[in-house]
Amino acid sequence: MPAVSQFAFEVFRLTVWLALLIAVFVPLERLFALRGAKLWRPQAATDLGYYFLSSFVPALLLGLPMAAVARAVHAVVPADFYEQVAALPLWLRIVAALVVGEIGFYWGHRLTHALPWLWRFHAVHHSAEHMDFLVNTRAHPVDIVFTRLCGLIPLYVLGLTGGGGGATVGPLVIVIGTFWGFFIHANLRWRLGPLEWVVATPAFHHWHHTRRDHVDRNFASMLPVLDRLFGTHHLPSAWPADYGTDTGVGGHLGEQLIRPFSRLDTAPGTVASAPPPSAGR
Repeated sequence: MPAVSQFAFEVFRLTVWLALLIAVFVPLERLFALRGAKLWRPQAATDLGYYFLSSFVPALLLGLPMAAVARAVHAVVPADFYEQVAALPLWLRIVAALVVGEIGFYWGHRLTHALPWLWRFHAVHHSAEHMDFLVNTRAHPVDIVFTRLCGLIPLYVLGLTGGGGGATVGPLVIVIGTFWGFFIHANLRWRLGPLEWVVATPAFHHWHHTRRDHVDRNFASMLPVLDRLFGTHHLPSAWPADYGTDTGVGGHLGEQLIRPFSRLDTAPGTVASAPPPSAGR
Protein backbone atom coordinates (compact mmCIF):
# COMPACT_ATOMS: atom_id res chain seq x y z
CA MET A 1 0.00 0.00 0.00
CA PRO A 2 2.77 2.55 0.70
CA ALA A 3 4.09 1.94 -2.83
CA VAL A 4 0.63 2.48 -4.30
CA SER A 5 0.19 5.67 -2.28
CA GLN A 6 3.59 6.93 -3.42
CA PHE A 7 2.75 6.16 -7.04
CA ALA A 8 -0.59 7.97 -6.73
CA PHE A 9 1.16 10.97 -5.19
CA GLU A 10 3.70 11.07 -8.03
CA VAL A 11 0.92 10.94 -10.62
CA PHE A 12 -0.85 13.79 -8.81
CA ARG A 13 2.38 15.82 -8.62
CA LEU A 14 3.08 15.33 -12.32
CA THR A 15 -0.50 16.26 -13.19
CA VAL A 16 -0.18 19.49 -11.23
CA TRP A 17 3.09 20.34 -12.98
CA LEU A 18 1.50 19.56 -16.35
CA ALA A 19 -1.39 21.89 -15.52
CA LEU A 20 1.09 24.63 -14.63
CA LEU A 21 3.04 24.10 -17.86
CA ILE A 22 -0.18 24.26 -19.87
CA ALA A 23 -1.24 27.42 -18.02
CA VAL A 24 2.08 29.07 -18.87
CA PHE A 25 2.83 27.90 -22.40
CA VAL A 26 -0.55 27.45 -24.09
CA PRO A 27 -1.50 31.16 -23.78
CA LEU A 28 2.01 32.20 -24.85
CA GLU A 29 1.87 29.92 -27.87
CA ARG A 30 -1.50 31.34 -28.83
CA LEU A 31 -0.40 34.97 -28.46
CA PHE A 32 3.13 34.72 -29.87
CA ALA A 33 2.94 31.67 -32.13
CA LEU A 34 5.66 31.18 -34.70
CA ARG A 35 3.31 28.95 -36.70
CA GLY A 36 -0.41 28.48 -36.37
CA ALA A 37 -1.50 25.15 -34.93
CA LYS A 38 -4.52 23.52 -33.39
CA LEU A 39 -4.58 23.30 -29.62
CA TRP A 40 -4.95 19.50 -29.87
CA ARG A 41 -2.53 18.61 -32.64
CA PRO A 42 -1.69 15.15 -34.01
CA GLN A 43 0.68 13.25 -31.70
CA ALA A 44 -0.35 15.33 -28.68
CA ALA A 45 -1.68 12.22 -26.93
CA THR A 46 1.62 10.44 -27.64
CA ASP A 47 3.57 13.34 -26.15
CA LEU A 48 1.37 13.34 -23.06
CA GLY A 49 2.12 9.65 -22.69
CA TYR A 50 5.83 10.43 -22.91
CA TYR A 51 5.40 13.15 -20.28
CA PHE A 52 4.39 10.63 -17.63
CA LEU A 53 6.55 7.78 -18.89
CA SER A 54 9.69 9.93 -19.05
CA SER A 55 9.08 11.17 -15.53
CA PHE A 56 8.87 7.69 -13.99
CA VAL A 57 11.09 5.29 -15.93
CA PRO A 58 14.38 7.27 -16.14
CA ALA A 59 14.26 8.04 -12.41
CA LEU A 60 13.98 4.31 -11.69
CA LEU A 61 16.78 3.43 -14.12
CA LEU A 62 19.18 6.13 -12.94
CA GLY A 63 19.31 5.13 -9.29
CA LEU A 64 21.58 2.09 -9.59
CA PRO A 65 24.20 3.49 -12.01
CA MET A 66 24.46 6.77 -10.11
CA ALA A 67 24.95 4.90 -6.83
CA ALA A 68 27.71 2.83 -8.48
CA VAL A 69 29.36 5.98 -9.85
CA ALA A 70 29.23 7.70 -6.47
CA ARG A 71 30.83 4.71 -4.76
CA ALA A 72 33.52 4.31 -7.41
CA VAL A 73 34.65 7.93 -7.50
CA HIS A 74 34.70 8.26 -3.73
CA ALA A 75 36.93 5.18 -3.61
CA VAL A 76 39.60 6.72 -5.87
CA VAL A 77 39.36 10.49 -5.28
CA PRO A 78 40.96 11.83 -2.08
CA ALA A 79 38.43 12.73 0.61
CA ASP A 80 40.01 16.14 1.21
CA PHE A 81 39.17 17.13 -2.38
CA TYR A 82 35.47 16.59 -1.70
CA GLU A 83 35.76 18.41 1.61
CA GLN A 84 37.16 21.46 -0.17
CA VAL A 85 34.39 21.36 -2.78
CA ALA A 86 31.74 20.93 -0.07
CA ALA A 87 33.10 24.00 1.70
CA LEU A 88 32.30 26.20 -1.30
CA PRO A 89 29.16 28.37 -1.06
CA LEU A 90 26.04 26.56 -2.20
CA TRP A 91 25.29 29.18 -4.85
CA LEU A 92 28.74 28.68 -6.38
CA ARG A 93 28.29 24.91 -6.46
CA ILE A 94 24.91 25.33 -8.15
CA VAL A 95 26.38 27.61 -10.84
CA ALA A 96 29.32 25.24 -11.31
CA ALA A 97 26.95 22.28 -11.50
CA LEU A 98 24.85 23.98 -14.18
CA VAL A 99 27.94 24.66 -16.30
CA VAL A 100 29.54 21.25 -15.74
CA GLY A 101 26.23 19.45 -16.30
CA GLU A 102 25.65 21.41 -19.49
CA ILE A 103 29.08 20.42 -20.83
CA GLY A 104 28.35 16.78 -20.08
CA PHE A 105 24.93 17.04 -21.68
CA TYR A 106 26.37 18.73 -24.78
CA TRP A 107 28.73 15.86 -25.47
CA GLY A 108 26.17 13.23 -24.54
CA HIS A 109 23.69 14.85 -26.91
CA ARG A 110 26.29 15.06 -29.64
CA LEU A 111 27.07 11.36 -29.23
CA THR A 112 23.40 10.50 -29.75
CA HIS A 113 23.75 12.00 -33.22
CA ALA A 114 27.14 10.49 -34.00
CA LEU A 115 26.59 6.88 -32.92
CA PRO A 116 23.96 4.92 -34.89
CA TRP A 117 22.86 2.75 -31.93
CA LEU A 118 22.19 5.88 -29.85
CA TRP A 119 20.54 7.70 -32.76
CA ARG A 120 17.92 4.93 -32.98
CA PHE A 121 16.62 6.09 -29.58
CA HIS A 122 17.23 9.82 -30.03
CA ALA A 123 15.44 9.89 -33.39
CA VAL A 124 12.17 9.51 -31.48
CA HIS A 125 12.65 13.05 -30.16
CA HIS A 126 13.43 14.37 -33.63
CA SER A 127 10.33 12.80 -35.16
CA ALA A 128 8.15 15.79 -34.20
CA GLU A 129 7.09 17.69 -37.33
CA HIS A 130 5.58 20.59 -35.40
CA MET A 131 7.36 22.33 -32.53
CA ASP A 132 5.68 23.29 -29.29
CA PHE A 133 6.48 23.02 -25.59
CA LEU A 134 5.12 19.49 -25.28
CA VAL A 135 7.64 18.15 -27.81
CA ASN A 136 10.20 18.41 -25.00
CA THR A 137 8.62 15.33 -23.42
CA ARG A 138 8.90 13.17 -26.56
CA ALA A 139 12.02 11.19 -25.73
CA HIS A 140 12.77 7.49 -25.40
CA PRO A 141 13.66 6.49 -21.80
CA VAL A 142 16.99 5.06 -23.00
CA ASP A 143 17.82 8.39 -24.61
CA ILE A 144 16.94 10.29 -21.43
CA VAL A 145 18.95 7.98 -19.19
CA PHE A 146 22.04 8.23 -21.40
CA THR A 147 22.06 12.03 -21.67
CA ARG A 148 21.27 12.51 -17.98
CA LEU A 149 24.12 10.20 -17.04
CA CYS A 150 26.42 12.28 -19.22
CA GLY A 151 25.31 15.41 -17.37
CA LEU A 152 25.18 13.97 -13.83
CA ILE A 153 28.32 11.80 -13.70
CA PRO A 154 30.69 14.83 -13.89
CA LEU A 155 28.79 16.39 -10.97
CA TYR A 156 29.41 13.32 -8.84
CA VAL A 157 33.03 13.00 -9.93
CA LEU A 158 33.71 16.62 -8.99
CA GLY A 159 31.81 16.37 -5.71
CA LEU A 160 29.33 19.10 -6.62
CA THR A 161 26.45 17.10 -5.14
CA GLY A 162 28.01 16.76 -1.66
CA GLY A 163 28.20 18.96 1.41
CA GLY A 164 25.54 21.17 2.92
CA GLY A 165 22.59 21.33 0.55
CA GLY A 166 24.50 19.26 -1.98
CA ALA A 167 21.77 16.64 -2.26
CA THR A 168 19.59 19.26 -3.94
CA VAL A 169 22.16 20.23 -6.57
CA GLY A 170 21.64 17.28 -8.95
CA PRO A 171 17.82 17.43 -8.87
CA LEU A 172 17.95 21.22 -9.21
CA VAL A 173 20.10 20.95 -12.34
CA ILE A 174 17.58 18.49 -13.79
CA VAL A 175 14.59 20.71 -12.90
CA ILE A 176 16.15 23.86 -14.39
CA GLY A 177 17.25 21.99 -17.50
CA THR A 178 13.82 20.39 -17.93
CA PHE A 179 11.93 23.67 -17.61
CA TRP A 180 14.31 25.35 -20.05
CA GLY A 181 13.73 22.42 -22.37
CA PHE A 182 10.02 23.22 -22.50
CA PHE A 183 10.88 26.83 -23.35
CA ILE A 184 13.31 26.14 -26.21
CA HIS A 185 10.88 23.71 -27.86
CA ALA A 186 7.96 26.14 -27.60
CA ASN A 187 6.13 27.48 -30.64
CA LEU A 188 7.24 31.04 -29.89
CA ARG A 189 8.48 33.59 -32.41
CA TRP A 190 10.47 35.51 -29.78
CA ARG A 191 14.01 36.66 -30.58
CA LEU A 192 16.05 37.87 -27.62
CA GLY A 193 18.72 39.93 -29.33
CA PRO A 194 22.12 39.91 -27.55
CA LEU A 195 20.79 37.45 -24.95
CA GLU A 196 20.89 34.79 -27.65
CA TRP A 197 24.66 34.78 -27.20
CA VAL A 198 24.17 33.83 -23.54
CA VAL A 199 21.20 31.46 -23.34
CA ALA A 200 19.52 28.98 -25.66
CA THR A 201 16.23 30.16 -27.16
CA PRO A 202 13.46 28.66 -29.29
CA ALA A 203 15.12 30.04 -32.43
CA PHE A 204 18.41 28.39 -31.46
CA HIS A 205 16.90 24.99 -30.72
CA HIS A 206 14.38 24.94 -33.55
CA TRP A 207 17.30 24.84 -35.98
CA HIS A 208 18.48 21.67 -34.25
CA HIS A 209 15.16 20.04 -35.15
CA THR A 210 15.44 20.63 -38.88
CA ARG A 211 14.99 17.50 -40.95
CA ARG A 212 18.46 17.39 -42.56
CA ASP A 213 20.71 20.38 -43.06
CA HIS A 214 21.26 21.60 -39.50
CA VAL A 215 20.25 18.65 -37.34
CA ASP A 216 23.90 18.38 -36.22
CA ARG A 217 24.03 21.94 -34.90
CA ASN A 218 23.01 23.59 -31.64
CA PHE A 219 23.43 20.68 -29.23
CA ALA A 220 23.47 22.77 -26.03
CA SER A 221 20.29 22.95 -23.98
CA MET A 222 21.05 26.22 -22.15
CA LEU A 223 24.50 27.60 -23.01
CA PRO A 224 25.02 28.21 -26.75
CA VAL A 225 28.62 29.26 -26.06
CA LEU A 226 29.47 25.54 -26.08
CA ASP A 227 28.32 25.24 -29.68
CA ARG A 228 30.40 28.28 -30.55
CA LEU A 229 33.45 26.75 -28.86
CA PHE A 230 33.07 23.39 -30.58
CA GLY A 231 32.02 24.60 -34.02
CA THR A 232 28.39 23.52 -34.06
CA HIS A 233 26.60 26.87 -33.68
CA HIS A 234 23.99 27.96 -36.23
CA LEU A 235 21.60 30.85 -35.64
CA PRO A 236 20.61 32.93 -38.67
CA SER A 237 17.89 35.55 -38.59
CA ALA A 238 15.46 33.22 -40.40
CA TRP A 239 13.51 30.30 -38.90
CA PRO A 240 13.57 26.68 -40.15
CA ALA A 241 11.13 25.76 -42.90
CA ASP A 242 10.31 22.28 -41.57
CA TYR A 243 11.07 19.81 -38.81
CA GLY A 244 11.28 16.05 -38.39
CA THR A 245 13.53 13.16 -39.34
CA ASP A 246 13.82 10.72 -42.22
CA THR A 247 14.54 7.94 -39.73
CA GLY A 248 11.45 5.79 -39.26
CA VAL A 249 10.46 5.64 -35.60
CA GLY A 250 6.89 4.36 -35.71
CA GLY A 251 3.54 6.07 -35.45
CA HIS A 252 2.44 5.48 -31.87
CA LEU A 253 4.05 5.37 -28.45
CA GLY A 254 4.31 1.59 -28.15
CA GLU A 255 5.97 1.19 -31.52
CA GLN A 256 8.34 4.09 -30.82
CA LEU A 257 9.43 2.47 -27.56
CA ILE A 258 10.11 -0.95 -29.12
CA ARG A 259 11.42 -0.15 -32.60
CA PRO A 260 14.82 1.35 -31.55
CA PHE A 261 15.77 -2.05 -30.09
CA SER A 262 15.51 -3.58 -33.58
CA ARG A 263 18.16 -3.36 -36.27
CA LEU A 264 15.98 -1.11 -38.44
CA ASP A 265 16.79 2.51 -39.27
CA THR A 266 20.13 2.57 -37.51
CA ALA A 267 21.76 5.39 -39.43
CA PRO A 268 21.43 9.02 -38.33
CA GLY A 269 20.58 11.54 -40.97
CA THR A 270 24.04 13.11 -40.81
CA VAL A 271 27.25 12.68 -38.90
CA ALA A 272 27.96 15.02 -35.98
CA SER A 273 31.36 16.18 -37.10
CA ALA A 274 32.58 19.71 -36.55
CA PRO A 275 31.67 21.96 -39.48
CA PRO A 276 34.01 24.42 -41.15
CA PRO A 277 34.39 27.68 -39.16
CA SER A 278 31.93 29.54 -41.40
CA ALA A 279 29.21 26.89 -41.22
CA GLY A 280 28.24 27.58 -37.64
CA ARG A 281 27.46 31.26 -38.15
